[in-house]
Amino acid sequence: MESLFKKIRVDVNKNIYLKDPFSSDLGKVIVAKGIIMISELGLEQFTFKKLAGKVDCTESAIYRYFENKHKLLLFLMVWYWGYLEHNLIISTANLPDPKKRLKIALEILVNGPIYKVNDYIDPVSLKHLLTNEATKAFMTKEIDQEYQNGFFHYYHKIGNRIAAIITEINPDYEFPKALVSTVMGSGLMQSYYSEHLPGLTEIKNGDEKRTEFFQNMVFKTIENEY
Repeated sequence: MESLFKKIRVDVNKNIYLKDPFSSDLGKVIVAKGIIMISELGLEQFTFKKLAGKVDCTESAIYRYFENKHKLLLFLMVWYWGYLEHNLIISTANLPDPKKRLKIALEILVNGPIYKVNDYIDPVSLKHLLTNEATKAFMTKEIDQEYQNGFFHYYHKIGNRIAAIITEINPDYEFPKALVSTVMGSGLMQSYYSEHLPGLTEIKNGDEKRTEFFQNMVFKTIENEY
């Protein structure tokens, strides 16, 4: 299974980058070091000049791959959700029971990828980055145009895929997409609260009850008869 995930490629929208960072060794290092530095500094303090110092290249070399740091963060977020979708597809491929598939899907949404093998990006480090910075990728003035440009394709795909499982379990439930997107956002926010605002949640990172909380919430919601 690990060898399979090493071969999987997430095709990020070409309008997000100027040159595919996975097409060169330098591009791969830019992405890998970028994850570490944005996590450490936050997007506001992170600059391509600082990244160039860590990568040992010129600042202009980084600008050949990404127009700005916002596009780099977008690239990372889109890649993450695409990688989660691949995890979901493979992890549920031969499971006929939709309830079992939904449980696995919620585990992936809340805890991140089940299979974490990748030669270019560490999905665990990337999830930690997105816990703190993901909202800065799409809560911008450019969001409407970026939406029209299809930048959030994978975000939609995994959401629609899980919403379809919910509809399979309960065809009469009216809000499968809204429910899934709530979990997608809350999964990251609960991690953020656990780390930075612990007074807002009883859920701790790494606690098995974290997944249990979201699974109970979703299953009780869709099984409730209105």
